[in-house]
Amino acid sequence: MKKLLLPLCVLFLIAGAMNADAQSDTTKKHGWFNHPVTGAMQLQLTYRQSQLGGLNSILNANGIHSLPDNNIWLNLSMSHIHKNWLFEDGLGGTFTSTSDANANGIKANLNQVQFYTRAGYNVSQSKNVRLFPFIGINLSEAMLRIQDDARTQSTSNFGTELTNLTASKTLWNPQLGFEFGAGFDYLIKMKPKQMAGYTIQRNIPIGVRAGYYLQATNTSWKIDNNYTLNNGPADKQSMVFVSFNIGLGYEVKK
Repeated sequence: MKKLLLPLCVLFLIAGAMNADAQSDTTKKHGWFNHPVTGAMQLQLTYRQSQLGGLNSILNANGIHSLPDNNIWLNLSMSHIHKNWLFEDGLGGTFTSTSDANANGIKANLNQVQFYTRAGYNVSQSKNVRLFPFIGINLSEAMLRIQDDARTQSTSNFGTELTNLTASKTLWNPQLGFEFGAGFDYLIKMKPKQMAGYTIQRNIPIGVRAGYYLQATNTSWKIDNNYTLNNGPADKQSMVFVSFNIGLGYEVKK
């Protein structure tokens, strides 16, 4: 392995130098800004109903109370726009859903996290309105934490806690899905800002995203060291979603 590192590093440096030269030549011929650099930093609040029937049935069968709904997602996203093409990347998760503790003090907590990337095409002719159908890929993971405070907190001794018998554990379930939908943004223009020979046209995009999330995989639940668990919940999370979007947009021109 070590013998491969040196030639790989040399090839990487040569490729980097060639790429830098190519970019330098392109800059001399065409300049940095051949077209406006446009995009936005955004906050998206999403509603997508989670299917928890199967999970709650298994929890109940093991003496743990049902989880409440886990349907609200809060996402941070960035949009990148080139002509009529719009690309949107986002990272977010749900708020924690917690069940009531049972007679032994055991309860369950559920969170979901996701990363998505979308590509859309703006069909609006207005400079203040964007209307775009989109398709996207969504990577998500549900995290179930069983909390057994009564036994976990039965000792204050560090050494004893290391081998303390407790029901506390964390399980997770990764999934891949696709998104099909449409977006609408209305741009509230702000005063342009001049900086070092560039004009930054700022705006506040306010809008919605609506569509359908299609779960494409049916991955088993896992625990420590990616150990796979069988006979887990069979519910698929394919469902309609609606997002409210607000952000700070920019268009940089030379």
